[in-house]
Amino acid sequence: MYGNWPANLAVVAATGLAVAVAVLLHYEGLVLISRRLVHLEGRRRRKVLFVIAGVLALHVVEIWSFGITCWLVLLWPACGHVAGAPELHFLDAVYLSAMTYTTVGFGDLAPVGPIRFLTGTEALTGFVLITWSASFTYLEMERYWRGR
Repeated sequence: MYGNWPANLAVVAATGLAVAVAVLLHYEGLVLISRRLVHLEGRRRRKVLFVIAGVLALHVVEIWSFGITCWLVLLWPACGHVAGAPELHFLDAVYLSAMTYTTVGFGDLAPVGPIRFLTGTEALTGFVLITWSASFTYLEMERYWRGR
């Protein structure tokens, strides 16, 4: 299973691309949210809700990007398979991605083979991006709450 170097390299390359896309999306998304907050008039509650909705939307897009990557990589059987899904459908890959990204863990679906590199790296990336969002939210809200 792991002796197939082209499959292993494909998984590593796809993982690197997926991580780069997720980090870039997250950075640019937080920049857009921050800029929009400056121009957002109204109550503080509206700003808090805007930040939370924006951050959640970013995470959903990142989960889907990892899910797409997983699904595409698994089209090549040498890259592994997912135990619990005799045939991995697209939304199964997105579900697996959501469970991995949020570090909930594997339950009814579990990766087998080289694809584990992607899912393991996704868990680390999701953890880092979620904590980045928490820090961003705290700093933005502290700025507006201090104004009281």
